[in-house]
Amino acid sequence: MQYDLIVIGSGPGGYVAAVKGSQMGMKTAVVERENLGGICLNWGCIPTKALLKSAQVYNYLNHAANYGVACGEAPQADIAAMVARSRGVAETMSKGVQFLLRKNNVDVIMGTARVMPGHKVEVTSADGKTEQHEATHIIIATGARSKVMPSMPQDGTHIIGYRQAMTLQQKPERMVVCGSGAIGSEFAYFYQSIGTQVTLVEFMPQILPNEDEDSASQISRSFRKMGMKIMTSASVEKVDIDGDVCHVHIKDLKKESETVVDCDVVLSAVGVVTNLEGIGLEETGIATERGKIVVDDYYHTNVDGYYAIGDVVHGPALAHVASAEAICCVEKIAGQTPQPVRYDNIPGCTYTTPEVASVGLSEKKAIEAGHEILVGKSFFKASGKATAAGNTDGFIKVVVDKNNDQILGCHMCGDNVTEMIASIVVARQNGLSAKQVASAIHPHPTMSEAVMEAIEAAYGCAIHA
Repeated sequence: MQYDLIVIGSGPGGYVAAVKGSQMGMKTAVVERENLGGICLNWGCIPTKALLKSAQVYNYLNHAANYGVACGEAPQADIAAMVARSRGVAETMSKGVQFLLRKNNVDVIMGTARVMPGHKVEVTSADGKTEQHEATHIIIATGARSKVMPSMPQDGTHIIGYRQAMTLQQKPERMVVCGSGAIGSEFAYFYQSIGTQVTLVEFMPQILPNEDEDSASQISRSFRKMGMKIMTSASVEKVDIDGDVCHVHIKDLKKESETVVDCDVVLSAVGVVTNLEGIGLEETGIATERGKIVVDDYYHTNVDGYYAIGDVVHGPALAHVASAEAICCVEKIAGQTPQPVRYDNIPGCTYTTPEVASVGLSEKKAIEAGHEILVGKSFFKASGKATAAGNTDGFIKVVVDKNNDQILGCHMCGDNVTEMIASIVVARQNGLSAKQVASAIHPHPTMSEAVMEAIEAAYGCAIHA
C-alpha cells in the first residue's frame, strides 16, 4: 500500500499522530504489534489509575465512621476483583482508540514493523507473514518498556515489573518496591493501602526524586503514617530467592552497611528503556544518542521523511508529552508553522494519596539557576473544602521570580491536585504573571483557592496563610 503517513506504534503519541494526519488530509496507517492505545492505555496510566481508585474506595470504607456512615462488617480488599475492573477499564479505552482510528479513516495494520530505506515499512504479522508498505512520511513512536537491572532479573513471579504488578491475583503479604518515581510510588501506595507491608527503596536521597523537596517530604510522611517502610540513599544489591521467599540485600549508601529484607514479591520500578532494537534504524541510517533517536524541534530525524516522537526521543517519558509532540510533528509535515513543544512547561503528576503535581523549577533548582526568588505556601489544613472532605494533608507552593513576577515553578501536594496544575501550566504558557493569577477570583470553597493564597503568601499579603 502507498500512504502519505505511516505511524509505527499506537500509544498516546502514535494514535494521536495518525488521527491528526488523517484529519489534515493524509492517507494514513498505524502499525501496532500488541494493543491499540499502547502501554499507557493498556498497561500504564489508565489501568493503574483504576487500581488506585479501588484503593481509595477501600480506604474510604475503612474510615466511613469518620464521616458518620456505619458500614457494618469490615470491608475486604479483593485484589482479583480490583484487577478485573482495571483490565476492563483498559479494554474499554483501547476500544475507544479503535473507534477513533476507524472514525478518522486510519488503516490499522497489526504486526511488528521495521523501517527500511526508501520510505518503506516492513510489517511481520503474528503468523510470520511479511508485507511492505510505502509512505512519504514515517513516524516512529514505538515507546518503552520496563528497565531490567542486573541485580534484579525479572522472572515474572518473584521479581516483577509493572505489567505483573497490575495483574497479581493474590495480595502479597510483603513487597519490596525498588524505585520511587511515579510508577514505584503509585504501586507502593496501592499495595500498602490494601494491606501489603511495603518497603520502598530509593537510590536518591529523597523519594519522588524529580519533585520539590517539600512534596517528597509530605509524601514520605503520608506513606509512613500508613505503615510503609521507606529507605532512601539505598540500593538493591541482589535478591536471593529461597522457595517463595525473596531475600533482598539492600545497601545503605551513607552508612555503607547492608540490610536483608524478606518479602514475597520484589517490584522493579527503576525506569524504562526505549523500544529501538530490531526496528531497522541501522539499515535506514537513523541516528541515535544514549538510547534515543536524535530529532530536531519538529521531530525530523537525520534521514529525510523519517520522524520520531514519544519515549524514543529525548524529553520526559509522559503520555501528554508524546501527544503534544505528535501534533507538532504532523502539523509541520502538513506545512503549518506550529510552535515547538515547551519542555520547560511540562506538568508532572503522581496519583498517590495525597496526589503530587508540579510544573517548572523546584525551589532548589531555581536558586541553582541564579534566580532571586519569592516562595509562597498555602497549607490545606487552612482550607475549608479540604477540612470538610477530611483530606487536609498537603499544600500549594509557588516559586516566583522576584524581579519580574513570573511563576518559575508550582508544586502541589494534596487531594485532586493533578486536576489543578493545568491552571498554572496555562498561565505560564501564556505569560501571565503571578499577581495576575492571584488577582483572578477563585471560587469558594475549593481546593484551588490555595493557589491564590500561595501566591499572595509569596508577597506577604495572604489572608488565610
